[in-house]
Amino acid sequence: MSDPEATPPRLKVALEGVPETTLWTLYHRSRDAARPGSLLHDPKAAELVEAIDFPFAQKFGGLATGMEGYLGERALTFDREVLSVLATDPAALVVVLGEGLETQFWRVDNGQVRWFTVDLPETAQVRRNLVGEDPPRRRLFAGSALDSGWFDELGATPADRVVVVAQGLLMYLPPREVEALIARCAERFRRGVFLFDTVPAWFSWLSKRGFIRTPNGYQAPPMPFGLDSGDHARLRRLHPNIASVRTVAPAGGPGAITKFWLPLGRKLPGIRRGMPAIVRIDFGA
Repeated sequence: MSDPEATPPRLKVALEGVPETTLWTLYHRSRDAARPGSLLHDPKAAELVEAIDFPFAQKFGGLATGMEGYLGERALTFDREVLSVLATDPAALVVVLGEGLETQFWRVDNGQVRWFTVDLPETAQVRRNLVGEDPPRRRLFAGSALDSGWFDELGATPADRVVVVAQGLLMYLPPREVEALIARCAERFRRGVFLFDTVPAWFSWLSKRGFIRTPNGYQAPPMPFGLDSGDHARLRRLHPNIASVRTVAPAGGPGAITKFWLPLGRKLPGIRRGMPAIVRIDFGA
């Protein structure tokens, strides 16, 4: 007889290229949440790391690199912006493009928010196996964020407040397709919000030449879409329904990277332009 208390077998996951980055961010986010004094409460991330059969430390490095703090701060900043919308529209539709194994739903769930994940088929299947779906509040669409099919599957009405979240995604897409995606969302979601993070142009340049590597040899995929902070305003011209484009203030964190070095860089004019950033676009001109 099988033991009902036995630990279920871990799910073997094999992803490559851009889809593999979801394992990288999950691992570092769970490590940040486990640090003493961390502002990120993310037990679901730790649960998923334990449920997956993958050599996280061997592949991505077991030593602290500062990336944990940065990804924890990034997650908290996205959470804060989503929660700001839920404060006035508690039943908003949150569409997460390229969500992978992000666990934001469990960090911001207010019991009313409706969650719609869009991800490539291979990554969507991993997510479905690990956390499933819970319609009508939590649904999953297997397909590219650049395809138009998810817009129809979402079923948003003109009365819906829609928040599109693209965390750790747009930098991997061609610039023209990124701009077309933002314009399409501005057209379809008349009173919506689009949240995404950027890498600066110099970082994009290095990634396209294979120079972005971790100390243990993991090479990040090419990131063709780079955006310097001074260029964010040009997004305002992508569609008449874009009311505002702004860089949002980071949530901060307790580590040296997020408490001292990143804030210092954001204050220095010569460095600030070339820093990663999180951008919020509001629709409804």
